[in-house]
Amino acid sequence: MLRFYNTLTKRKEEFKPIREGLAGLYTCGPTVYDLAHIGNFRAYVFEDLLHRYLEYRGFRVIRVMNITDVDDKTIKGSQKEGISLKEFTDRYISAFLEDMEKLRLKKPDYLPRATEHIPEMVSLIKKLLEKGYAYRKDGSIYFSISKFPSYGKLAGIDLSEIKPGARVDVDEYEKEDVRDFALWKEEKEGVFWDTEIGRGRPGWHIECSAMSMKYLGESFDIHTGGVDNIFPHHENEIAQSEAATGKKFVNYWLHCAHLLVNNEKMSKSKGNFYTLRDILNKGYNPVAVRYLLLSTHYRDPLNFTERSLIQAENTVKNYNAFYQALDFCKGERPNKSIEEVIETARQEFTEGLDDDLNISLALSEIFNLIKQVNVSISEGSLSTSDAADVKNFLEEIDSVLAILEKEKAELTEEEKQLIREREKARKEKIFNKADEIRELLKKKGIILEDTPYGTRWKKA
Repeated sequence: MLRFYNTLTKRKEEFKPIREGLAGLYTCGPTVYDLAHIGNFRAYVFEDLLHRYLEYRGFRVIRVMNITDVDDKTIKGSQKEGISLKEFTDRYISAFLEDMEKLRLKKPDYLPRATEHIPEMVSLIKKLLEKGYAYRKDGSIYFSISKFPSYGKLAGIDLSEIKPGARVDVDEYEKEDVRDFALWKEEKEGVFWDTEIGRGRPGWHIECSAMSMKYLGESFDIHTGGVDNIFPHHENEIAQSEAATGKKFVNYWLHCAHLLVNNEKMSKSKGNFYTLRDILNKGYNPVAVRYLLLSTHYRDPLNFTERSLIQAENTVKNYNAFYQALDFCKGERPNKSIEEVIETARQEFTEGLDDDLNISLALSEIFNLIKQVNVSISEGSLSTSDAADVKNFLEEIDSVLAILEKEKAELTEEEKQLIREREKARKEKIFNKADEIRELLKKKGIILEDTPYGTRWKKA
């Protein structure tokens, strides 16, 4: 039974999609005024795991990730550089897509830009005006929270505790005293659209409601984001969407916890603010970054340190070395226990992820399989067919994990010749020469291991 912790109900619930076999998934995407940082990518990796696991479990996934390309920050950034809003945001959209690819994040089915969905937002705001949930003031249009009695149900906030009369005219995350929020902002800063509801631009919250409903319908299955999105952003999405349609907006809300850097909140002033590119420029493997962001349960805070990143690098290297080592196994007799080990690992992997994406349990079972299979490898009792079965299983679950390096590195003719010379030296018991060749190859980044099946090599 696949279960998720639903922020709306504050408990784990069995996942039952609106349409059988189909999961509609909306994931909050980037505001493209700068490069995405590793805290952002903690959420995007979690959402990628969710997407991949739903597919692994047999669901067809329709996923939407929005691009917020118009808000105060993008406008200020473009005007500071003296270029158009589109030219400014295109730069960061391209960079974001490149970063997604480096982290092996699946591309969503739809990546809608806010600026390309103004008519849908205007239509939604018109409905709210007609139904009396919205009102005009000072050239802008606001949502009246007092008209929506269930406001606060996602965040668990009592409406009476929110400061009356407070409105916010900026798209900042930190405004937790907001009561009435902007749906449409009066013309400012020279960025506006001429529409039926006047000249202006959309507020941040209305963008996600309009774009999610366009591609997934007025009610859909899963909405995700970071915990900082719960209030006010997702709370406001629910209010405006359900007020406009009279239907439940989303059935399951999933939120991931913060990423900390050396146990502190990431900030530029503390000097611990990192983009993905900052980390990769230090020589780290993007797959190791993916693994580190993936390997802690999404609802637990993740402390990002250089030590943990080095550990992730080593784990990914060893995992792939094991995968490549399976090609060297040449035993002839099938080992009946291997089939049981694989089936147990598959079952525990699935049970772990079925329980609200418990990745820690799922990974522990995979490493248990590796430990058991390594015993058979060291004993020389792993047959070619057993090794193929293990490889097939690792490739199967890699549709979820995406950490395998499936293309095997090739040796040069010179390197192959050195390995042959070392083998000859060992047979002739010229061990000094064999050791010299091992060290020479090590300096070239090639590690040799002597196994019951013969000598195998791997790239350092």
